Amino acid sequence: MSGGTEGAGGSGDGPGAVGRSPGLSARDEAVLAVERRSWPGPGPKERAIRERLGISPTRYYQLLNALLDDPRALAHDPVTVNRLRRVRDARRARR
Repeated sequence: MSGGTEGAGGSGDGPGAVGRSPGLSARDEAVLAVERRSWPGPGPKERAIRERLGISPTRYYQLLNALLDDPRALAHDPVTVNRLRRVRDARRARR
């Protein structure tokens, strides 16, 4: 299901970038890299999702939500995954 996005995210993710994790696809790592960044608003982020990953924002968030439950994603980027889990849990608690 990589769809030619193997190079998405690249190695220029900054000094906090994390190395390749066994079993985590390049696309999964790219999804986490997009989420790791700080965005000024939804427009630039959605544009980056389409351009870098070649998928719709809806599909991006489906993949991201699945990654939050994947132990390989937690091992790859624990700060981002734990932050997003807290946000998700808070939203669920408000429902």
